[in-house]
Amino acid sequence: MENKLIMSVSPHIRKGESVSKTMSDVIIGLVPALVAAVYFFGARALMLTLVSVIGCVVSEYIWNKLVKKEQTITDLSAVVTGMLIAFCLPVTVPYYMVIVGDVFAIIVVKGFFGGLGKNIVNPALAARAFMLASWPVEMTSFVLPRTSINLFGKTIDAVSSATPLSVIKGTEDVFEARVFDLIFGNIPGCIGEISAVCILLGGLYLLFNKIITWHIPVTYILTVGIFAVIFGDKGDIANVFIYNILSGGVMLAAFFMATDYVTSPITKKGEIIFAIGAGFITEVIRVYGGYPEGLTYAILIMNICVPFIDKYTTPKAFGEVKKNGK
Repeated sequence: MENKLIMSVSPHIRKGESVSKTMSDVIIGLVPALVAAVYFFGARALMLTLVSVIGCVVSEYIWNKLVKKEQTITDLSAVVTGMLIAFCLPVTVPYYMVIVGDVFAIIVVKGFFGGLGKNIVNPALAARAFMLASWPVEMTSFVLPRTSINLFGKTIDAVSSATPLSVIKGTEDVFEARVFDLIFGNIPGCIGEISAVCILLGGLYLLFNKIITWHIPVTYILTVGIFAVIFGDKGDIANVFIYNILSGGVMLAAFFMATDYVTSPITKKGEIIFAIGAGFITEVIRVYGGYPEGLTYAILIMNICVPFIDKYTTPKAFGEVKKNGK
């Protein structure tokens, strides 16, 4: 039998994956946290998420029309961005603020730089930072779970409350009384960040389906906990560690923000360096900064450092000749 050599351009090995398939898995991974948000904060948490998703999808559609670019809304990346933006917000934030954040994330952070795959920072976190600077009061006003909130954000018999991070320097008794709630989500906070166990379920789904690897989530969580113990001066070491990794958006950031393909390193060594840097900066801001939560700015700062991390952690190509023949 005659042997035939079939020639084709690379890549020669293809995986049956696509952007839309990956984003679909991320959406599925976010569902448990969304269910927890609706359970604790009611229908407005769902409405807030829907408004944010629609705002992102419409923004991307309009931007692609304006720049005469092929429509990309079917890749579902705008849906993921919309969900993550909503998850970073208090349940009482007005809808118009959400839409402004959506437009900023999709057009300014993503569109201006060329679209998906070319943005230099995480769009959802950039939108959160923009909204924190624009509306600091609304973005840091939280209510207790199961407070009566109508779809327009008005509260009935609402009880405003500090988040666990805002009492991070409180007594040990305050912490111990909140451990169970920290795990399951019966605490004040942003709608998608409160239930550590639901976020973990989604994160494990992504790990099981190999959408992400363990390097960034595990390293980031451990780094936050370790530096919390180093910087902290009150409480039992185990309590301080657990309190800090379960409070705020650490779990959400670890599995769904810091692992963004576009804005995280391409090597495993780089991912670990990235996560250690993000965890360290998170705790520096938490302990010494003006905001009780520091992960937004920590990850954005490390996003900017990714090209440098990749430069020094990417292996040299086999057979590469150094300059000057050396």
